[in-house]
Amino acid sequence: MRYFPLSTNQHQRSFLSSLAPNSTFLKTLCSNGRLKEALLEMAVQGLQVEFQEYDTVLNECVSQRAVREGQRVHAHITKTCYHPPLYLWTRLIVFYTKCDFLADARKVLDEMTLRNVVSWTAMISAYSQRGHTSEALNLFIQMLRSGTEPNEFTFATVLTSCIGPEGFYLGRQIHSFVLKRNFESHIFVGSSLLDMYAKVGRIHEARGVFECLPERDVVSCTAILSGYAQLGFDEEALELFRRLQNEGMVPNYVTYASLLTALSGLAALDLGKQVHSRTLRFKLPSYVVLQNSLIDMYSKCGKLTYSRRIFDSMIERTVISWNAMIVGYSKHGMGREVVELFDFMNLENKVKPNSVTFLAVLSGCSHGGMEDKGLEIFNEMTEGKYGTKPEMVHYGCVVDLLGRSGRVDEAFDFINKMPFKATAAIWGSLLGACRVHSNVDIGEVAGKRLLEIEPENAGNYVILSNLYASVGRWEDVRTIREFMKEKVVVKEPGRSWIEIDQILHTFHASDRSHPRREEVRTKLKELFVKFKEVGYVPDLSCVLFDVDEEQKEKILLNHSEKLALAFGLITTSEGSSIRVIKNLRICVDCHNFAKIFSKVYGREVSLRDKTRFHRIVDGICSCGDYW
Repeated sequence: MRYFPLSTNQHQRSFLSSLAPNSTFLKTLCSNGRLKEALLEMAVQGLQVEFQEYDTVLNECVSQRAVREGQRVHAHITKTCYHPPLYLWTRLIVFYTKCDFLADARKVLDEMTLRNVVSWTAMISAYSQRGHTSEALNLFIQMLRSGTEPNEFTFATVLTSCIGPEGFYLGRQIHSFVLKRNFESHIFVGSSLLDMYAKVGRIHEARGVFECLPERDVVSCTAILSGYAQLGFDEEALELFRRLQNEGMVPNYVTYASLLTALSGLAALDLGKQVHSRTLRFKLPSYVVLQNSLIDMYSKCGKLTYSRRIFDSMIERTVISWNAMIVGYSKHGMGREVVELFDFMNLENKVKPNSVTFLAVLSGCSHGGMEDKGLEIFNEMTEGKYGTKPEMVHYGCVVDLLGRSGRVDEAFDFINKMPFKATAAIWGSLLGACRVHSNVDIGEVAGKRLLEIEPENAGNYVILSNLYASVGRWEDVRTIREFMKEKVVVKEPGRSWIEIDQILHTFHASDRSHPRREEVRTKLKELFVKFKEVGYVPDLSCVLFDVDEEQKEKILLNHSEKLALAFGLITTSEGSSIRVIKNLRICVDCHNFAKIFSKVYGREVSLRDKTRFHRIVDGICSCGDYW
């Protein structure tokens, strides 16, 4: 590439001034994609190239992401001593950021003697979009110190970088700044504000921002729906979606993906099918994010065949697609399918497994009774076979895998040899295994560690109390419960819900609130007698109170899962499947009750608890009673 030297003599300048710059020709070359020829023309014109020509060629470089060509334009500006206007400097920043040359873009900004809000915002936006949050926030502060007033686009951009405790603290300050500058009603700023609050779990503040917006677009509506769904406020997300639709919101594929996340949490299969049908009816493109949400929704509603059908039909699969399908099999206790799909993923070799993939695979092996295969995969990870080193969560899966299979002593030794300090989740997993396998000695060690790490977590007290109760140590049970009262720790009440005609019905243990409660209780007593006649024996070990057997049976009869099953029986047609969800882990007695229920009435029963699924057909559960 030839440039006119900076020391061009007077004779050369006179000659060049006689040449008329051919901007039309440059435009024609650029419009036809002939960028290299345009650069040659720039070299010929030399010092005669002016703003219009630079802008034309640079815009084409941005459009084509042509790195070398854009660098040559920059070099031409420098070598010809051209003093570009502020706009052209900003276009150089945009060019370098679009080509992911952030260091070069920042160098251009730092070299500018004059900057405006557009040039600052372009650089802040580049940092934010690529996850360089601290750089974005620091640059924003530098901009304020320079005396440049931010505009609505600056605020909307920098707020996306306000993540984590420190970022959120600064975000609150920016919110105050936004209010002072009267930008709070701007749709872009409002959407970024509510997204920031939602991401840190401050959903009420997010809703407050949303309700104050004078107008709402699909982006702001989707942001608040996504916030509710991601935080587990599924019923609120569904209610809000219905309201926004009535107000005229036209959802896009991201809106539907967020709604599907909420429906997954509710296991609202009928509503999920409606959303799926609507995306097909309106011919929404098969975006990967939407298909991933459909896979997740169907698997969490117990319809793995639907999930696999979508998965197999995907033209493009991301690692999230593979993970969603593997997690689905894992939650259903289908360890063999988990391993087969993982092997298929490695064989196809288009997408590399990540940390979440291995977490799902190890969990699937644990729930599926494939502890040897799980240990083999974990050992291969530690040896570097997959390029992903095991993290704390993977070590936790191994503890769960060993403990679930009854190898509690091995699990305890494994914890003591880990390269990490065990977390509360790992000690909790070991304590749960000790409860199932009645290993009081190791359970007491795990329980004491848990109470030291998480003294406010009610679940830890409950599991330790249940361990003592399972071996009849009622004095220790009372001590633990007294300790809970002193700490003002409250156990989360168990609840189950069932969807009938697109309405969710919720039941609590010993529920007195449901409008058809008397009808449900009458039916449940009838079932109790009928099932006993065919061999059902209540598992009284599930009642962790020091009371007589008759009282224990009454307590078992009032478990929320049984209430939901009885309600499902009297409100659904003969032979239809019944799906029940529980917020806590299902007890052994309710599991046995559901199996007999399925066999006696010829119903498929799907029970989803806090950790996994139980699909029961003709009295046989998919978990193989290994859970």
